[in-house]
Amino acid sequence: MIDYTCSIPKNRYERIVLGHGGGGKLTQKLLSEIFFPAFSNQLLNQQHDGAIFDVSQGKMAYTTDSFVVDPIFFPGGNIGDLAINGTVNDLLCCGAIPRYLSAGFIIEEGFPISDLTRIIDSMSQAAATAGVTIVTGDTKVVGKGKCDKIFINTSGIGIIRSGIDISPLRAKPGDAIIISGPIGEHGICILSTRESLGFETSVKSDTASLNEMVNNVLEEIPDVHVMRDPTRGGLSSTLNEITATAHVSIELQEDKIPVNKAVSAACDLLGLDPLYVANEGLMLFILPEEKAEKALRIIRQSKHGNKAEIIGRVTDNKKAELSLRTTFGQKRIIDMVSGEQLPRIC
Repeated sequence: MIDYTCSIPKNRYERIVLGHGGGGKLTQKLLSEIFFPAFSNQLLNQQHDGAIFDVSQGKMAYTTDSFVVDPIFFPGGNIGDLAINGTVNDLLCCGAIPRYLSAGFIIEEGFPISDLTRIIDSMSQAAATAGVTIVTGDTKVVGKGKCDKIFINTSGIGIIRSGIDISPLRAKPGDAIIISGPIGEHGICILSTRESLGFETSVKSDTASLNEMVNNVLEEIPDVHVMRDPTRGGLSSTLNEITATAHVSIELQEDKIPVNKAVSAACDLLGLDPLYVANEGLMLFILPEEKAEKALRIIRQSKHGNKAEIIGRVTDNKKAELSLRTTFGQKRIIDMVSGEQLPRIC
């Protein structure tokens, strides 16, 4: 005898299925059980197609970034807090007070729900630490093999502080350059975590939001000319971009650039230059030289800036080049990185 009764649809999954991206009950279940509880706030809870909010008079900053780091979990963080911190720091570089973020997810079919929950929780914690609110977002699920586990896009809006004018165009001859900490930690951490490389080290990612540090500096020294976070391409690429934009040259002092011993040893072993290795929790400050020592003291008061150093100067060389004065007194030109030392770094 044939049984024509309908089976009860399965609604508990340990892994992402295509139905989670279909806009129906499984999508709503994912939102109501994972995303909304973690990111709950007055604007998001409206469950609108976007976020509607009041803004103060003046200027605003807007930025967006996508994160495809491999592996998605690594010592010191994961793709979730990396996405929040990266977008917050980009807003800070504009001289903005970060306020609102969006979060978009592309998730591969078969991705463990437990891993998704872990990532969402870390994003919630990172947003709380940074003082930002995730007010809108989107989730898409693609078939097995159509993406690698999970990709995240975050966009952010911030309010520009009154009296602040930060731009790469403002770098001037005579300005001092400060780096907030040792370089290369994130890149070496990611490299060492990838199983195929068979390389191990104790280095953790430096991923962090730098609100406290930046706020303290700008409150005391509003005339900071340039701020940048040296992420992909490392310190060299970021400073090369500034020299090209502002049509100035920069000379760094090799013995002043902070590099942890473990990072230095790993770079020596693998034939890498720390100047080209990615960072995710550092800030570059370019400002008038007479303000540099005061800024350095302020930066060092932050837990993410206690190893900050003045590493160089902007010069009047019209060649728009980045150079390094070595410990032997020789001058070395530092070019922009060619190609990708290590893909999927953030």
